Amino acid sequence: MEEMLRLVCPGLENGGVFPKEYTGYGEDRSPEFRLENLPPETEALAVTLEDLSHPVKGFTHWVAWNLPAGDRIPGNLLPGRKLPSGARQGAAYGLFRYAGPKPPRCGGPHRYRFTVYALDTLLPDLPLWAGKRAFLKGAAGHILRKGILTAQFP
Repeated sequence: MEEMLRLVCPGLENGGVFPKEYTGYGEDRSPEFRLENLPPETEALAVTLEDLSHPVKGFTHWVAWNLPAGDRIPGNLLPGRKLPSGARQGAAYGLFRYAGPKPPRCGGPHRYRFTVYALDTLLPDLPLWAGKRAFLKGAAGHILRKGILTAQFP
């Protein structure tokens, strides 16, 4: 896994500031990602969102896997453990759904990291309550490439 996926997210630049629409103070909808440098043998995609400034190290806001392989992850994904596409969403701050940044208003800005994973297989055997740790354990040895986008809010 030498090369990285390149992530393009409308309205959100790496190192930039989250648009309010992707946060818990706005519409709280998942952003769209366009992917560049995707390996041709990719069978599925996955995405995590972590709060890097939270007192709990690696605090996870969102984990989704078995997203259809392709050059795009659509925005505004529906809540639920299983999506119409067959994708799964796990247990995180957003329980079986996207939950965007929502730091305390008096605590200063928080840094967040999206990680998108290109996988060489679907992960059908993860438990219903799988979180980021269970996802990463199940994905071990199957990650072809990953890409990272970091931003802050507010």
